[in-house]
Amino acid sequence: MSPSHSSSSSCCCCRPLAAVQPGPGRGAVWSMGSCWLRLAALLALGARASLEYEETPWCSPLKVKHGYANCRTPQGEYYKNVLGTRCDIHCQKGYELHGPHQLICQSSKRWSGKVLCKQKRCPTLSMPTNGGFKCLDGAYFGSRCEYYCSPGYQLKGDRIVTCMDSKAWSGRPAACVDTEPPRIQCPSVKEKSAEPNKLTARVFWDTPEGRDTADGILTDVILKGLPPGSHFPEGDHKIQYTVYDRAENKGTCKFLVKVRVRRCVKLNAPDNGYIKCSGDGNNYGATCEFSCIGGYELQGSPARVCQYNLGWSGVEPTCAPMNINVNVRTAAALLDQFYEKRRLLIISTPTAANFFYRMQLGMLQPAQCGLDLRHVTVVELVGVFPAQIGRIGVKLLPPSLALQLRLLLRIPHYNFNIVVMDKHGMDKERYPFPATPAELFALIDKFPLRKDEMKLQAEIGQSCP
Repeated sequence: MSPSHSSSSSCCCCRPLAAVQPGPGRGAVWSMGSCWLRLAALLALGARASLEYEETPWCSPLKVKHGYANCRTPQGEYYKNVLGTRCDIHCQKGYELHGPHQLICQSSKRWSGKVLCKQKRCPTLSMPTNGGFKCLDGAYFGSRCEYYCSPGYQLKGDRIVTCMDSKAWSGRPAACVDTEPPRIQCPSVKEKSAEPNKLTARVFWDTPEGRDTADGILTDVILKGLPPGSHFPEGDHKIQYTVYDRAENKGTCKFLVKVRVRRCVKLNAPDNGYIKCSGDGNNYGATCEFSCIGGYELQGSPARVCQYNLGWSGVEPTCAPMNINVNVRTAAALLDQFYEKRRLLIISTPTAANFFYRMQLGMLQPAQCGLDLRHVTVVELVGVFPAQIGRIGVKLLPPSLALQLRLLLRIPHYNFNIVVMDKHGMDKERYPFPATPAELFALIDKFPLRKDEMKLQAEIGQSCP
């Protein structure tokens, strides 16, 4: 076999020893070993080429902005972007992944997808009514927003909120509420003295106006107490104004109305007399009038007025037993002594033995208390001129004075007669026969001034048994 043939055969395959042409003994053995060595070298070269292919970086390096990738290679290779590498994608806190959670390095030398870590964003905050907010970085993760309210409103909730990783705002929702009460200013204390002969004073003031610090709108203004321009009685009176705003907050102010009544020392009725006062009895301008019971006459001032200097006008009155002067010259002068003081019951009879006369005296004797209670003085005219006489109690009238009285009042001389006169000298009633005390008292109780006398007598408890 030629050398060229031997070389060609060894390159194609290693044939079996029996098929090899006989030759010198060592030459055959060497040819066999050389063939196997070449085969082993070719296999090793292929394996090395395959290994170098798998360990070589295949895809571009994987970078995740605001995140990172955890990669696993097929055989634990050094490079993390070889063919078949699998990478799990993660984002930093405050960012969220947009794209697949895992990327694979493909044979096309491209990763299996695209990923992006975007900053998380919270929902847009609601603008509170009557307020607002301002933020450092919009609504993105980590941004801080601070709420504020318009003047007159207060924040309810958290003033500062932060956009959290959960894409929610921290804290409670904020609202601006009107919690401040409206303002109202009342006038200062009002002091006034009552006018003369009055127990009240009319007081005026300007109605206070409320002001709301929020929206300026007030719903109600409520007054507790008398309104301005009212007549206030003596004493201290609390006036209160209350205002409400639309949030039902209320503001209140108060002040006092002080009414003073100037007063004199209180007067008392004189002994055996009465007192009747206007107003409250001792207030500035009050008038007190005095009178006496039957059989007494007033001495001093019949009326006194409480003056501005808190003193009483006039002189203190007294009630003294009535002293009738029977030594006057005319009947008119005699009657003048009774004017506005006493009522007169004049009994005229022709003789002291007259039956009607004696009957009348008999009926009047037990009714003396009723006569005194009604301020009645009994005047007796007995006899016929020139033998006639007059009597008032124990005092005797001169015959001429008795005659004048009959003539003045036109009283018959020869018949029994009764004349009833009031305190003003008016002839009120005449009886030609005896009258019972009940008839006389019923008549007199209807006279002017009698009602006031009865009221005063009832107040002091004066009555007949």
